Amino acid sequence: MSKVNITPLADRVLVEPAAAEEKTASGIIIPDTAKEKPQRGVIVAAGGGKKDEPMTVKAGDTVLYGKYAGTEITVEGKDYLIMKESDIFAIINS
Repeated sequence: MSKVNITPLADRVLVEPAAAEEKTASGIIIPDTAKEKPQRGVIVAAGGGKKDEPMTVKAGDTVLYGKYAGTEITVEGKDYLIMKESDIFAIINS
C-alpha cells in the first residue's frame, strides 16, 4: 500500500487498483489492449464520512468495486481511483 498526500472528503475513498491480469488461468498471455479493468483494490485513504453515515471502510482494506466506478487520477506517477464509498460492493477478508 502506498502513502500519498491526499485526504478524500466526506464519503470518498482513494483506491490503489490491483494490477490487471497478465495471463489467463491456462497460461495465455493477455495483450494490453484486451486486459479488463481491475475491480479490486486496496484503500489508501478514506474520508471521515457524512454526518449521519460513518465510514465502514478504512485504509488497508482490500475491496471489490464496480467496473466503471470512480475517477482515475495520477499522483506522483502512480494511478489511483477516487470514488464514493457507495461504489464499493464488498470488503475482502483475508
